[in-house]
Order: sequence, then C-alpha cells, then structure tokens
Amino acid sequence: MQSHPEQAVRAMLEAERHPGPSLVIAHSPCIAHGYDLVQSPHQQRRTVDSGLWPLYRFDPQRVDQGETPLMLDSGAPTLDVADAMAAEGRFRMVELRDPDRYRQLLQAARDAVRQRQALYEQLSHIHLPPEHHG
Repeated sequence: MQSHPEQAVRAMLEAERHPGPSLVIAHSPCIAHGYDLVQSPHQQRRTVDSGLWPLYRFDPQRVDQGETPLMLDSGAPTLDVADAMAAEGRFRMVELRDPDRYRQLLQAARDAVRQRQALYEQLSHIHLPPEHHG
C-alpha cells in the first residue's frame, strides 16, 4: 500500500463499487519482518519489484464489457528475489543459521516468482464470454 498508493486506492475503489463481497489483499509489514518500519515504502517497493508481491486486480464486471477480468498492475520482476529478501532480518536469520537451506529456499522463491508471473500473464489475457441476464 505504501509503495504504490495509487494502485491501492484504485483497488479499494473498485472493491467498494462491486455489488457484492470484495476482497482486498494488502501487504502489511510488522516488526517481525526484521527491518526499521520507517523503511516500509522502500522495502515494499523491493518486494513488488522482485515479484514476491505482485500487484493485480480482478474485477468480474469487466467481462460484461468485453475486457479481461484480471489486470496486472506490476510488470515483470526487475529485482532479484535475493535483493528483496536481504533487507529483512527474518530471511537473514535463516541464511545465518543454515546457509544451504537458505540457498534452497531462495531458489524455490525465485522459481515460484517465475511460475506465478507466467501464470498471471496468461490469465491476464483471457477473455470470457459476457453473461446474459434475462
């Protein structure tokens, strides 16, 4: 929310306009993340830029307008996952305690980012037939 406030506001306004239940999932850092929370906007931007926290919106009403319901608001990752994780004490603790395990988890996180990005890219191009009411 702090790194891309315009996207957060857009998501909340769309959720409010939706004629039914809406869900907004927002990154909310806490002291357990292991960095000075004054740095939250910067760290949240790193998290988005690395693909660990993609920004997207899903609005089923867009189907009736002939548009795709999933909109990706963050592009492809531009920062390595390791750079985002290095700024947080919770990840550094794992690295210090068990470097081999950390490398495995880091690679798993990189793989997950690539797979999720590819999936979301595909989903963001799917057009569904409009519902006919009546």
